[in-house]
Amino acid sequence: MSDRICVGMIGGAFGVHGEVRLKSFTADPEAIADYGPLESEDGSQSFHVQLTRPVKQGFAARLSGVRSKEDADALKSVRLYAPRERLPQLPDDEFYHADLIGLEVMDTGGVSLGHVKAVLNHGATDLLEIAQPGSSQTALLPFTREAVPTVDLAAGRLIADPPAGIFD
Repeated sequence: MSDRICVGMIGGAFGVHGEVRLKSFTADPEAIADYGPLESEDGSQSFHVQLTRPVKQGFAARLSGVRSKEDADALKSVRLYAPRERLPQLPDDEFYHADLIGLEVMDTGGVSLGHVKAVLNHGATDLLEIAQPGSSQTALLPFTREAVPTVDLAAGRLIADPPAGIFD
């Protein structure tokens, strides 16, 4: 399991005074400011976060060390990470995306369907992008209890009962 979790992403400058547009990936979107300081993916930058107001698809925020529109624009698309120990413990049936990536996906008969390449969310529900063995193609599996009845982090796998047509 990863010791850092992606909790948000910078969308670029918001205004001309160094604020950024910040998209939160946390269950309580405003809690992103409580997990700081947040780091860039490579760990080279660290930011204290102060949310200033809600905006469309996120928040306007001030980040330590960001003083100008140019500074803010240079951070566009930077993902922000928090150490796992600062985040809340999850109930047994909830998972951080980072915990799912890399898990082997097996069907209910024990046949390998591939590995979780990414976890995507485009609104309605999370989708697991599955890299299929021996192929460059991926499949999108809804991450619902019906399609994925078992997640076994300790064994490094999940059991899938995919809807017809996904792995054809």
